Amino acid sequence: MKHIKILQLLSLMFLLPALQREAKCQDKTIQWSGYTWTVKDHNEPIGPGPNYWSPKNVWVDKSGWLHLRVSKNAATGKWECAEVASNEKFGLGTYQWQIDADVDKFDDNLVLGLFDYSGVDARDEIDIELARWGNSGYPNLNYTVYPKQDDPPRHTAYATEFTSPNGTYTTHKFIRTANSVTFKTLYGHLNDEPRDNLFMEKVFKSPSVSVSTIDMPVLMNLWLFKGEGLKEGNSFEVVIHSFKFQPGK
Repeated sequence: MKHIKILQLLSLMFLLPALQREAKCQDKTIQWSGYTWTVKDHNEPIGPGPNYWSPKNVWVDKSGWLHLRVSKNAATGKWECAEVASNEKFGLGTYQWQIDADVDKFDDNLVLGLFDYSGVDARDEIDIELARWGNSGYPNLNYTVYPKQDDPPRHTAYATEFTSPNGTYTTHKFIRTANSVTFKTLYGHLNDEPRDNLFMEKVFKSPSVSVSTIDMPVLMNLWLFKGEGLKEGNSFEVVIHSFKFQPGK
């Protein structure tokens, strides 16, 4: 009996560290807009940026709205960012986000990304980004299409200045087909597209643009260009009311 107890104790001693590592490696997930999302958590700087990433900067409120925040950790002095990635993959169809953010007051170093991403940098990626890339003179609304895996490594992008004079509600979407990507930005939270609310529509078509057709996760992030902190204040928050996907026909 004594030998059995010793063997059990030794087994537990070897098993416990493995269980602790497994628990540590389990990613935090949230339920939002009908999907499961994995929250990015890294206490060492990684891309994009590179930045530190904290799950404390991601939460869903009582209204069912997603909050993404960039904040300075008072204890460490490090800036921490926010990102979620869908556990589900999405293909051809319409991707739509309704956000609540004062885009006119974005810090020059702040980047809000709404995109799908294969996991391979600069390949099979479609981006909507609100960012000035550290330079106040740059336009802040960016549409980018990265080529599919086997095509030449040349991405296509368009940028323009965007302001929302009638409030902080805006709708952003892109429509993926087998040979095109159409980006749209609208004032207000809308599921339809009245002409008076349409700020911008931009179409990228193959063969001049390499258009990915693979299924990919959807990501949303709020981060700092080159890891540089906000020029004013210790935090900034964006609220995303909803994400919707409508499969293409």
